[in-house]
Parts: sequence; structure tokens; C-alpha cells
Amino acid sequence: AVLTSEPERCPALPSSARLVEVPASLMQSVSSMRTPQGVLFSLRLPQEGALRVQPGMLLLDRIQDPGNLGTILRTADAFDLPVLLTNGCADPFSEKTVRASMGAVFRRPPQSAPMEDVLRVCHAAGIPIAATALSDTACDLREVDLMRHLVVIGSEGQGLTDETIAACNSTVRIPMTDRVESLNAGIAGSILLWHFREESL
Repeated sequence: AVLTSEPERCPALPSSARLVEVPASLMQSVSSMRTPQGVLFSLRLPQEGALRVQPGMLLLDRIQDPGNLGTILRTADAFDLPVLLTNGCADPFSEKTVRASMGAVFRRPPQSAPMEDVLRVCHAAGIPIAATALSDTACDLREVDLMRHLVVIGSEGQGLTDETIAACNSTVRIPMTDRVESLNAGIAGSILLWHFREESL
């Protein structure tokens, strides 16, 4: 169902969708946004299939900020690249994540799985895993063929656990000046996805 206070701005909808026009005052009361954009949708969530892990995929481990998660999903959709979430990530279909993704979460729904399952599948399939880490031993990401790897980004506050890093084949870092301690997960994920895309062209 589609609830709108601006029917003239609605695109063509499937025949199965029900369009309901309401006054702006009602939209203001039912929307959680201070300034509603004039449309609300209700829909069925995509059903997840069997776990698929492949090289050239970004794995997000415990990314808990919906804005960061939505930004990464939007960037992944722009570059047509797959993203996999561990169970500790924010809900990809929460209101804030959906808004930050600008609807990309519905065009390319991410998979979710426990970290141990992902590691097991990668090791069995011989897919090398690269962990992002700010360490002296980490390689500059420009020196690594990211499209051969599953690349892992950790949580905003804590990064990756020691156990996860130990289970990876290598560590990579985003080169930056010493003045900056770190990048937020949304920016770091977008930079990595850009490098994935560059290598795939």
C-alpha cells in the first residue's frame, strides 16, 4: 500500500499496489519524520535464501549505526557490488537504514549470517579474507587485489575482534594522514567499494 499527500508526484505503481491519498495534516501525524516527504509505503520484506559468499564482497561486522549501514548499502547498489552482514549489524530494514540507503536496500537486499558461518564457507571454498585494520603491518589497500578477497569492516567503535582478524588471511588499511585517527564506517566502506569497482572495470 502507498499512502501519499502528493499523488501527482507518485510514479507508476504495480497493479497489486493500493494508492491512498491523504491530506498533508494526516501525513504529518502518521509519519515519524518532522518534515514528511509526502509518501509512505508498506511492503513485504525480501526473503533470504541460502548463504552465498564470493570474492569481491564486502562483509560488515557489527556495523550498528543505521546511517553508516544505509550509506554503505547505497554505495554498493551504485557500484552493483554485494554486501554481507553479520548478525550484530543494525537492521537493514529499519526506518533509519532504509532512508539512509535511499531505497537501495530493496534493490539489492544484503544477506545476513553469523561470522563463524561466513568464515567456515570462505575457508572451505578457498576464498581469502582481508581484514581492515589500522596497524603497521596492514597493507595499503591499493596494493591488494580486493576482487579476489572477501573484505571485512568492523564496528564503528571497536573495529574487528582479535579472533576475527586472526581468522583472516591478511589485513589492509586505507592510507591517510597521521592527523586523522580513523574514518567512520560509512566512509571507509564507500572507499573500499570504489576500489572494488575500479578493479572490476
